[in-house]
Amino acid sequence: MRAGYLNRKIHYWLSLWLALPMALIAATGLLLQFKKSLHWVQPVEQRRELRLPLAEWPHLLRAAKSDASLGIESWNDVERVELRPSKGLIKLIAANGREAQFDAHTGALLQVAVRRSDTIEALHDGSYFGDAVKFGWFATSALGLLLATLSGIWLFIEPYVAKARRRRLAREAAAQTMTAAS
Repeated sequence: MRAGYLNRKIHYWLSLWLALPMALIAATGLLLQFKKSLHWVQPVEQRRELRLPLAEWPHLLRAAKSDASLGIESWNDVERVELRPSKGLIKLIAANGREAQFDAHTGALLQVAVRRSDTIEALHDGSYFGDAVKFGWFATSALGLLLATLSGIWLFIEPYVAKARRRRLAREAAAQTMTAAS
């Protein structure tokens, strides 16, 4: 079986395996690329001047509990807390995917909004579907994409290599013919 034929068959069947995860990775990658510009993906960050001392943790928890949409009863309902010193801001990400922003000095609740970037990121890397899909399909798709890319490059280059080989053989045959005629 010729290498080019086998390469095309591998390239063809890999594309079937790769299509769905690569389309999902591309779409979510675009959303993540523009997440600071698309407020549907990630809420606009409020800006304050950072003043010390920082708000105390119990005050932040009380303020977070005051907004029912966050669904926070205790620190167990909080996925993470982020400090943004350059913006004078503290972000609290609730387990339900909502984001609360607080003035870092006073602890005043500035805004609560849906934060979709974490879910989009989980879709992007496959972790949304669990480890079996993340490592079984997405990781093997990444390897397949690498193989498809390399085979695609070869499919592009191969006609040029074959043409150069034919020219070289033609030159060698012409040189042998001239040598034999002399």
